[in-house]
Parts: sequence; C-alpha cells; structure tokens
Amino acid sequence: MEPVIVMLLVAVAANLALVVALAVPYLLDRTRVRPVTARVPVMPEQSLTESVLLAATPGAQPDGVPVATYDRVVRLVAWTFILGTAGFVGLTNLWEATEPPILAVLAVAGLMVLVVHELMPLTAFGRDRFVIEGAVGITLATLLVIMTGKELSPFFFAYPLIVAGAALVVAPPVTIVLAGLAATDYVIAVTIDRSGVPLTPPGIALVAVNIVAMLMLTFVASYIAREQRRSREAAIRLSTIDSLTGLFNRAFFFAAVDREIQRSTRSGRRFGLLMMDLDGLKAINDRFGHFHGDQVLRAVAHVIRIGVRRIDTAARYGGDEFVILLPETEPTGAYVLAEKIRQNVAELGIKGPGDDIRTSLSIGAVAYPDDGLTADDLLISADRAMYVSKRQGKNRVVGYAAIGIGSEERD
Repeated sequence: MEPVIVMLLVAVAANLALVVALAVPYLLDRTRVRPVTARVPVMPEQSLTESVLLAATPGAQPDGVPVATYDRVVRLVAWTFILGTAGFVGLTNLWEATEPPILAVLAVAGLMVLVVHELMPLTAFGRDRFVIEGAVGITLATLLVIMTGKELSPFFFAYPLIVAGAALVVAPPVTIVLAGLAATDYVIAVTIDRSGVPLTPPGIALVAVNIVAMLMLTFVASYIAREQRRSREAAIRLSTIDSLTGLFNRAFFFAAVDREIQRSTRSGRRFGLLMMDLDGLKAINDRFGHFHGDQVLRAVAHVIRIGVRRIDTAARYGGDEFVILLPETEPTGAYVLAEKIRQNVAELGIKGPGDDIRTSLSIGAVAYPDDGLTADDLLISADRAMYVSKRQGKNRVVGYAAIGIGSEERD
C-alpha cells in the first residue's frame, strides 16, 4: 500500500494547494467579485456573444440557466456522492484495509465542496470553476478507484458523472480535455501497483467498455448542450434583434436603459441618449418603393452600428426612428458622436433605380439625470429635441437643454 499512500498524499496536497491558491484571494477580498453587468456590444455579429446573453438574462450562464441553479445542482450531487460513498464504505467493510485513506479522500472532496460552494461567492472564477472542479474531481475519483478494486471498483461512475456534467457547461474542447484526463487517469488507476498480477482479458474488456461508455455519454451531453445553446441563441436573436436592421429592438433598449439608470444611480456618473429620425423616408418609399426604403434603413443602421462604441446600445425604436444609449458619456461627448453619425449618413449614397438615394438624420440628444430620471422621461425629452431639430431644417443635432422645457409642434 505504500505507493498508493504516497500517491494519495501527493494528490491531496496538490488539490488542496490548487483550491487554496484560487480561493484565498476571493475569500480575503469578496469585493473584487461583481455580478455580471449588462455591457452590451451593438455589433450584430457579436450580438449573440456571452455578454448579450447575460444581459438578456442577468445572473445566468450563457446558455440561460441561472448560476445559482448550476451551483445548487452540483452541490447537491457532490454532497450526495460524498456522503453516500462514505456510508457505503463504512457499512459494508468491503475495503477494510484501505478504508482510512478512502475516507480521507472523501474528506478532501467534502472540503473542496465546502470551500467552493459554501464559502466562495457564486461568481468566483466564472465558468472556470467547473473546469477546476472537474480536474480535482477526476483526481479524487482516480484515488477512490485505486483503493476500491481498480477495474472492479463500483465507483467508476464518478468519471462519467464529472465529465458529462461538465460537458453541459463548458466548451467542447474543454470537455474533450477533461474526458481524455479521465480516461488516462482511469487507465493509470487500474494498472498501477498490481504486484505482478496482470490484467485479465475480462478485466481489459471491462476497462475498455467503461471508457467507451464514458466517451459516448460525454459526446451525448456535449451535443445536447451545444444544441441547447444554439436554440437559446436563436430565441435571444428573435426576442432582442430587429430583423430588418440588425440593431436591437425597442424592448431590449428599454431594458438596457433601466439597467443603466440603476448603475448610474449607484456610481453617480451621467450617461447620454440619442433619438434619431430618418428624414424623408415616406418620400423615398413613394418615389422608389418600399424595397429601396428598406435598403435605406439598413444602410443607415449600418452607419449607426459602426459609429458607436462597443459599450453603447443602438436600437431601432420605430419605423424610421433609431435610439442609442451611451453609458458614462457627458453631453459634449454625446453631441460629438451624434454629429459624427449625422455627417456620415448625410454623405451616404444608396443605389436606387436611376439616381442615388440621399437621406439625413434629425437627432435629439439628452443626458441622465439632467433631462429625465426614468427611461420614459429621457425618451420624451429626446423626442422633443429631435422634433425641434426637424423644425429647424432637419439634418442637425439638437440637445434638450438648448430648447428648454415645453412641447413642440411636429411636422
């Protein structure tokens, strides 16, 4: 048993060092851990990245399941396995000679679960916590298999339980690495310290079948998880993206503004909001047709998209109206960005039947909290400023502070 004990001590020490090294900074300074904030990039090709999915479902993993749900499931399964195995080993006395080190391994596993799931915040390590837990769990499962009969151990199921569970959360390449690690560790477990007793053909067949079964289960779990993520991304796209322009839709924009108001209230920093109206869209539709009118909307949306920052949120507000949320932006900065977009749209030429189609934007700019304390108030103020821009000749930027308080007649 000396080689087994040495391996046990080394593995326990390595795992404890890993957990302590990663956990101590979070336990000493929990203020470093922050909930995921909704900083959403506006590029449509990036609209289904993790940041958008998390913004659409705050406090969730990118596949939409709340972090607390994952934590609860993993914690329940881990404690059930640890306590159930300890009870089974103690009551059956099937491995009396190795019972103390078996219980020591289970104690280490329990300590890891206690630290990671009971003491540390849910957001610690992000998704890396599943990789860390998987690697440590595979090592402890290997020690358990070694001390409970090797290829005859009834606890082989710990490997597919860990790897298949991780496959539901982590990326396929990481799943492949964990599966390879589990298969390698299992082979080591059944071949180490055999004292001159070789594996029998039935034993080899059992090991091979177990590994193939684990890999097949891992593939199924990974495939299902991937399809689940694809389905959720498609649902997120349908619920948050305007199909014509590729910008966010009105509902997503209102949610983003509400989140930014909450964040700005805490931080004391202002943010900007722009409302834009496409000048002369009805005339374009009447002269060139609605197909070319849609082309104009797409072209203007593209100009808006490439003109904003990654942290900004651009959306189609209505038929020919667009809005942009500008986090941590002073009124001067909002005006500069609005003027840049206005100029780029004014220089835009969309190919039409015969002549190029020209258009422009009338833009209203407001700031929080100066021009409104709620999303509705801000949009009302931006709407008024925008229509002042139209009354003054269109193709210009007007700030709400410049017009004072009062309603304006619309064209």
